Amino acid sequence: MFNFIDQFNGNLFLKVCFTVISVTILYWIFCYIFNFLKKFLLGKAKNKKERSDIEIFSKAIKYIVVLFLIIFGVLSYSGSLVSIGLFAGLISASFGFSLQRPISGMAAWLMVVVKRPFEIGDRVIIGTVKGDVSDISLSHIHIKEIGGTIPSEETSGRSILIPNAKLFEEDIINYTRKDNFILDEVSFPITFDSDIDIAQKIAEESAEIVLKGYEKNKQKPYSRTYFQPSGVDVFVRYLTLASNRNEISSKITQNIFKKVNKNNKIKFAYFHSQVFLNNTQNEK
Repeated sequence: MFNFIDQFNGNLFLKVCFTVISVTILYWIFCYIFNFLKKFLLGKAKNKKERSDIEIFSKAIKYIVVLFLIIFGVLSYSGSLVSIGLFAGLISASFGFSLQRPISGMAAWLMVVVKRPFEIGDRVIIGTVKGDVSDISLSHIHIKEIGGTIPSEETSGRSILIPNAKLFEEDIINYTRKDNFILDEVSFPITFDSDIDIAQKIAEESAEIVLKGYEKNKQKPYSRTYFQPSGVDVFVRYLTLASNRNEISSKITQNIFKKVNKNNKIKFAYFHSQVFLNNTQNEK
């Protein structure tokens, strides 16, 4: 190969053209085969973790191949390994200081690939950003934000890019590392003269009815009660799908509200004032 390239030593333009064309053709062939295999593997993936593994490692393979193509291009142009060392030395000396942040980002990306603190599709909190991981690139984590514009955990419609280097500086909270469920609760206050046992039963049954329409979990809803100055707070706690948290809690709230209003033994407690008038007759 290099003997063939040496024939172009007298013509710099032809040598550059040969290098560019060779690298371009090799990259095109790689992309064609790579995209076909990636599409095939994604079609065979059975769950979120397998799809995330394919996405992350396909990016890793792509970066490695691009690096080898760059080395091949330098070899094709220079025809010697010494030139690669000289080229790498010049790049390191020229850009070493200015590329500290990008290098930290690449190190963070490598940490994500190896230690897997989160996968594509996981719901996470990174610093002050909360959302679902949509992509993991060499430089940024792509997040589909939840909340943000409103005080809830519903998708805001905004996309946030977090530099990978920040992963070494921020706390990472993963909602769905173990599974897709998180603990949530719905509470409501009842008066002191209400039947607390019936209130707890209504709360637990309401949660069970709503949760049947979603992915099943192994833990049944359970209730807790706490005294308040104006009554008793009844809490029903349950495992809920992180992605449907607000939707599920809203339906449970509606169910509880309807059942409590139909039951004469339970009354909602609320802050209010009462004025008592004491009528007295003045004796003459």
